[in-house]
Amino acid sequence: MVLLYYEIVFLLSLGLTILYSFFWNKRFGVHFTLIFIITTFTDLGYIFLAEAESLDSALTAQKLIYLGACFPILLIMLCIFSVCRIRLNKWLRALLITIDLFVYMGALTMGKNELFYKNVTYTTKNGITVLEKDYGVLHHLFYAMVILYVMMCFAALVYSLRKKDISNKTIYLMFLPVLLTFAAFFGGRLYEGTVELVPISYLIAQVIYLIIIHHICLYDIDDTVADSLVQNGTTGFISFDFKRNYLASNETAKRIFPILNDMKVDEPVDADPELSSAVEAWIKRFETGADNEKMLYETNGRTYIVEVAYLCIVNRKYGYQFYLTDDTRNQEYISLLDRYNADLRTEVAEKTADILEMHNKLILSMAVMVESRDNSTGGHIRRTSDVVRMLINEMMKENELGLTETFCRNLIKAAPMHDLGKIAVDDAILRKPGRFTDEEYEKMKAHAAEGARIVHNVLEGTDDMEFHIIAENVAHYHHERWDGSGYPEKLTGENIPLEARIMAIADVYDALVSKRVYKEKMPFEDADRIIMEGMGKHFDKRLEKYYVSARPALEAYYSSLG
Repeated sequence: MVLLYYEIVFLLSLGLTILYSFFWNKRFGVHFTLIFIITTFTDLGYIFLAEAESLDSALTAQKLIYLGACFPILLIMLCIFSVCRIRLNKWLRALLITIDLFVYMGALTMGKNELFYKNVTYTTKNGITVLEKDYGVLHHLFYAMVILYVMMCFAALVYSLRKKDISNKTIYLMFLPVLLTFAAFFGGRLYEGTVELVPISYLIAQVIYLIIIHHICLYDIDDTVADSLVQNGTTGFISFDFKRNYLASNETAKRIFPILNDMKVDEPVDADPELSSAVEAWIKRFETGADNEKMLYETNGRTYIVEVAYLCIVNRKYGYQFYLTDDTRNQEYISLLDRYNADLRTEVAEKTADILEMHNKLILSMAVMVESRDNSTGGHIRRTSDVVRMLINEMMKENELGLTETFCRNLIKAAPMHDLGKIAVDDAILRKPGRFTDEEYEKMKAHAAEGARIVHNVLEGTDDMEFHIIAENVAHYHHERWDGSGYPEKLTGENIPLEARIMAIADVYDALVSKRVYKEKMPFEDADRIIMEGMGKHFDKRLEKYYVSARPALEAYYSSLG
């Protein structure tokens, strides 16, 4: 009857192992597989022991039984750590396996020395063979090892109850095999009967592990998502080795590249020029790290996002894996949005240009209005703007000062604003037909700071800050002198903004060669002498050569005005 019990347990265990093989896939760790295999062989060992007719055959069966006694408890512990996502240091793992092997090697010495069994005999009870033994020191070490592993299992399981990413059902199920095996093993030592409880505990443990495996598959988001992506047909997968030989692909990839239906495994990719060209381009971008933009592939009216990764097996790289995800609808939306944005930008640019033109005309109108109050400077705004343009043209020929086109354009546009501050000067002073008194001159000088304030207020809030700054500096500092004798702040040298230094030459030159109510226009030679004498005193000496280069154009320009 006892032998029948062992035989039934063995057959059921074998059946569960076969069932496990039907459900097996790569996500089942090697620990689970070894548990099923070893427990089946262990149950077979109980049959051999029950039928043993000599001490040697009984000891051989006992050694097979201890294979299940030593290793499954370690494997159970490693399974628990894996399920609970607790990383075990590789050196600690190696130490535990070494201890397990050492104890089992000791078990293999039973009957040869007293390390594992001090004394062992066999007898027959109820028709089956039973060993009677006295335990040695290595067997006590075996007990200590089992208790240690059980404690580590419980510690890991209790710790994992606090983690939110692990199912409590799985944790509770993991407790049961440990409890059953532990209770059956040590309970059997207290029970003096001939029937071992450990085989049935192994059988129940196998059933529980099948349930646990189901839960692991269900809760393993990485694998379930990966399987779903492959099966639902939305992403294409293609694999090539480093020699560009074809390895595998799914049905989605074959719909994208029909040539894959005819390609054989290990066939070079250059068998199809289109596929080869695409694959080489993708690999090049992947290897060079040029992945700031998405890789797109268009074919048959569809657009796919292409992602590349190394094909790795057990941390070794064997080739490349390509993922092609249909992104047609999103790309159509992006294209539509780009066209809309382009039209919007064009419309905004046109409106902005209109506003800027209106803004510039308004500013110019203000300058003309100010000039109309001054009966001695008619046309001064237009002329000084033209002089600034001529000076800028000469400066840009070699551009030793590193001027930008934006700076030059802004300075020419800002030149008419340099005397806006005169709007705050009293008419009696502004329209005086003769020279100013000292008091009147001090009031006239206030137009520089006042002009800067007006320009600042007019341009406040504009997006073009560079123009704002240049225009304000031109109005504020065009009467400053290189040697610090100018106004309003007596700035010296390069403390005077460059735009104001250029404006100063244009302003003074026009004043010299133009007719005023209090003077006739000065001959070009006399005006040139005054300008040249002022270089390094009134004006920036570095601007002298540009003035000299522009002088013929200046004289021709003013001669044409009559």
